[in-house]
Amino acid sequence: MNKTKYAVIAAVAAFALVIVASSAFIVNETEQVIITQFGKPVSKPIVTPGVHFKIPIIQQANFFDRRFLEWDGSPNQVPTKDKRFIWVDTYARWRIKDPLLFFQRVRDERGAQSRLDDILDGETRNAIAKHVLVEIIRTTNREYQTSEALLAGEAAKSLVRIKYGREKIARSIVDAASARTLELGIELLDLRFKRINYVEEVRKKIFERMITERKRIADKFRSEGQGEASKILGNKERDLKKIQSEAYRTAQEIIGKADAEAAAIYAEAYNQNQQSRDFYVFLKTLETYQTTLSEKDWLILSTKSDFFKYLRTQSGK
Repeated sequence: MNKTKYAVIAAVAAFALVIVASSAFIVNETEQVIITQFGKPVSKPIVTPGVHFKIPIIQQANFFDRRFLEWDGSPNQVPTKDKRFIWVDTYARWRIKDPLLFFQRVRDERGAQSRLDDILDGETRNAIAKHVLVEIIRTTNREYQTSEALLAGEAAKSLVRIKYGREKIARSIVDAASARTLELGIELLDLRFKRINYVEEVRKKIFERMITERKRIADKFRSEGQGEASKILGNKERDLKKIQSEAYRTAQEIIGKADAEAAAIYAEAYNQNQQSRDFYVFLKTLETYQTTLSEKDWLILSTKSDFFKYLRTQSGK
């Protein structure tokens, strides 16, 4: 009898423990809870961390994240105002502001992501279609450091001053989408462009045009370099000829002065006395023989010629 009584008490205690365990739940700092009864909310959102209770089996606790959540959009092909087709890839941050409204409209995060896809993609397309490509690419009108060659080419077209810029366009998307997301209990915090690029067909043409432009600039620099090289070489030849001419003139002046000094010495020596003059004439004549005659030369001269005088004297001996 006592065993049966103890068994009943133990069963009741276990059942009570299960009921208490199933009715208690813990809410931490990163969560918020909506209590539903047969699928319908029956209380205000629970946002206070700690232990809370619900009616077991009948009621259910639906947990939602209080932290910032991520939305990552899919790349879409979008036309700009100036009819440029580009791929636009965006991402955003959002949070559940009103968990009760969020539960009623989208039920969970998966449903929220689907609705955000529709809202943010649509607003992004609308914003892109209202602006030209340069407004979407650039953010500020900062001064660019570029060369005159680039400014004179196709690149100059992209250096126009912008009125809005990428950041303002992204903010306009947030402003336009926020009113619609608040109806879902969602607060849209921020949206950014992850990547903007041309479609593949246009990208190839852009690259080809960029290559052509760079080749044109390179050819211009190469031509200017060749012109400068020719100018430098011309100046070098001119300076070289000038230096050689001046050197030749200086050399001739030195040779002339030396010849004049030698002639003066010869004249002085010649005028000293008759014996010296005869010896001088004899030496100069021998030098003339040495420089003008060789073993293969033939001379037909008169025996009375002055040029043959010393030879005749020698032969006479």
